[in-house]
Amino acid sequence: MIVKNEELNLETALGWAKPAAFEQIVVDTGSSDNTVKLAQQLGARVCHFKWINDFAAAKNYAIEQAKGEWVAFLDADEYLTAEDTNKLIELLERIEAEKTVCDGIVMPWVNVDDNGKPMTIATQVRIFRNKPSIRYVGTIHEQLSIDADKFVMADDISIIHTGYAQSAHKATGKAERNTELLRAELRKNPKDISLKAYLANALSISTDEDSQREAEALFEEVLNNETKIYDIHKIKGYMFFINKYMNNADTIAKSEEMCHRALKEYPNSIDYMYLLASVLNKKGDFEAAWELLRDCESILTSSRGLENSIIVSADPTMVFSQMILAAKGLEDIESVILYSTHVLSLDKTKVSVLGPCIATLLFYGVSDAEVIELLSNIYDFNDADDMKLIADAAKACGATAFANKII
Repeated sequence: MIVKNEELNLETALGWAKPAAFEQIVVDTGSSDNTVKLAQQLGARVCHFKWINDFAAAKNYAIEQAKGEWVAFLDADEYLTAEDTNKLIELLERIEAEKTVCDGIVMPWVNVDDNGKPMTIATQVRIFRNKPSIRYVGTIHEQLSIDADKFVMADDISIIHTGYAQSAHKATGKAERNTELLRAELRKNPKDISLKAYLANALSISTDEDSQREAEALFEEVLNNETKIYDIHKIKGYMFFINKYMNNADTIAKSEEMCHRALKEYPNSIDYMYLLASVLNKKGDFEAAWELLRDCESILTSSRGLENSIIVSADPTMVFSQMILAAKGLEDIESVILYSTHVLSLDKTKVSVLGPCIATLLFYGVSDAEVIELLSNIYDFNDADDMKLIADAAKACGATAFANKII
């Protein structure tokens, strides 16, 4: 890995691979904290590379230090679970034993929030053969130069990435650094639409109004450009506008229009179907939302059509949460119970479902005792943490009397 001021992440970043790594190489690019000392204490071999505003150059220098037959190149804010680390070793051993033509492993790359919950999911190649022909290209948002015909897909081995969580962005300042590097590259190549897309995405994460306005202008240019670019750039552009317009009554029609535009370009995309259903729920068109969400449920059940999904595939319960809202709007109490139970059985901490579920059941005349009996299938009423979760969720949704009973 290449690092700069990563002392907070290093223990996890180096710890995951301890049972699997032949060697661990940390290339420092100018840390002013305890990164170098801590990396050495954790057993890594530390090298130094003078930062020249070029991620590919730094990463390629790091690869050149490696002696192993395979390279795992993760950032300091990324890791594999212990279970997935074991799966990775088994996969590599199988590739070697079966003499599979493979130079790289494609695997899910899961962005998690501050609570460790998935936000988005994509794919990355971070495990590859140590061959002179495989190197990174690009000063920023660098890519591996590797033959796509020599990939093996590993759906069940995920890279966990914490760097897009809000706390991480504030702590590291990486967004500001990336923004400046992208601006510098754009000055050299002012017509490069991919660079504009990357810059738009970096700016969109900021809460600053000027950054948001600039991101909007750049994403508009990306969506209207006919140059062939990575689909992910357009996908993020559409999502930026859909989310931007969705929560304002004056602009929600624009959000719906953008959903239809996205679906025209990416037919049957479960992400845009889900987002359109969310817009329709906000507009009160519950019947149309329900029909779309049933289509989403069918895709999830079949596990087909998720290849290009970056949000629903990360957290399928989002679809069921919207189904609960649509069912509530249609006064379909049985579906409210069915999908609430389904979501909470998958993640009982999802208070955004728990609270409205309790409030809806009580509103339609379900007794306190019946609600408690339903919840007892998921929660332990002898566990104080579970009880506090239920009480807080109920109180937040206005079910104060029920919350007091739980307390």
